Amino acid sequence: MSATSSFSVRGMRVTVVGAARSGIAAAELLVRRGATVTLSDVREQIEQADELRAAGVRLELGGHADTTFTGADLIVLSPGVSPGQPAITAAQRAGVPVIGELELASRWLRGRVVAITGTKGKSTTTTLAGRMLEAGGHRVLVGGNIGRALSAQVDQSTSDTIHVVEASSFQLETVETFRPWIAVLLNFSADHLDRHATIQAYAEAKSRIFSSQDANDWAVLNADDVETISIAEGGRARRLLFSLAGDPSAGVVLAGDTIVRRTRTGEEPLVPVSSIRLLGRHLTADVLAAAAVSSLVGIAADAMTRAVEGFTGLEHALEPVAEFGGVRFVNDSKATNVDAARRAIDCFDNGLVVVMGGRFKGGDLHDLLEPLAARRATVVAIGEARPLIREALGSVCVVHEAADMSAAVRTAFASASPGDTVVLAPACASFDMFRDYAERGRVFKQEVRRLGEEWNVTREQ
Repeated sequence: MSATSSFSVRGMRVTVVGAARSGIAAAELLVRRGATVTLSDVREQIEQADELRAAGVRLELGGHADTTFTGADLIVLSPGVSPGQPAITAAQRAGVPVIGELELASRWLRGRVVAITGTKGKSTTTTLAGRMLEAGGHRVLVGGNIGRALSAQVDQSTSDTIHVVEASSFQLETVETFRPWIAVLLNFSADHLDRHATIQAYAEAKSRIFSSQDANDWAVLNADDVETISIAEGGRARRLLFSLAGDPSAGVVLAGDTIVRRTRTGEEPLVPVSSIRLLGRHLTADVLAAAAVSSLVGIAADAMTRAVEGFTGLEHALEPVAEFGGVRFVNDSKATNVDAARRAIDCFDNGLVVVMGGRFKGGDLHDLLEPLAARRATVVAIGEARPLIREALGSVCVVHEAADMSAAVRTAFASASPGDTVVLAPACASFDMFRDYAERGRVFKQEVRRLGEEWNVTREQ
């Protein structure tokens, strides 16, 4: 569903800001569409420099020159680039249009768009919805904030393609005409306050997923999260609610041992709960959201169920890692804010050791006091947030500190007893110690496996 299919950049001077995955895909797409492209990045070097130059992209590395911005006909931002940077605001004052990579790509899509946002659960829901639609026989491309950037999918987009797009607040804050056929808001809690000035600004960014929809479109909302309903107020799309705990008169709900779509005329069974292979009740909510999307698309219940049965979750999202000495290790490195960490903690019983910390993004660590105390949990704190964690949580549980992930894993194992669980649920960003949450999770798994090998050798001696 292309909002502006006549959009053209042929002959235009376009500056793309940020040479990460999305920026590179946007620069390459723009060159193919006839633009003269400069890719600007603050880094002195990027790995893909030779390939980009060969493709016809001019590189500006080591900083942003004002003339590269004020002299452009269009500026395209990678999601990781804040629109408030001086060079960008100077260009806006000069009348240069500024859009994001998601907005750019969406203007050339030929197929329909399902866009999924929320503070947590985006990747799981996006992946599972894509699998359900594929199981139902549709041509599906999954990407956006996960997998391939939307700009890398434009050339493959056809009128019968359904694009299932994970959309972050960073991507949504720069959309103008982006119009999903189905827009999903999973949940909302404080996050990314190191980027968004206030929680209201964060909410406004999320709300833009609905701004271009009309009465022919759908908004899928979490009835158990009042903030999602509030954020969607003013939208023109039809609504379909989903709920784990509530009982909407019409919506996708958990009814006993089955996910059903409830209408005024009755209930349609969609997915048996027994087919879900995921840890955590909040991940079951993601299954409900994916089922709601699939129901709107017209996917049969048996196809949804096949997709759910074959889905064991994503890396770094309550991912089982290993078990030795009677202690289970779980990687939830994607739990990058306080609310996500609480959801992870709530998945486990007494006997819990939580590896937590990194670069704090805002929120209230005191929200973790009750669930940690209820489980008699121990915390191992890492990264810049160590003193914050000790101050906030030390009154209800033992807080150890560790200098790196190797020490954190060993301290956690030493603190655990047989039958306990060690979970990496950082409640923080990773950028103080790691490139991203994925590297953090992989290092955690590497250290767990290394410790497990040592433990097995010791046991055999």
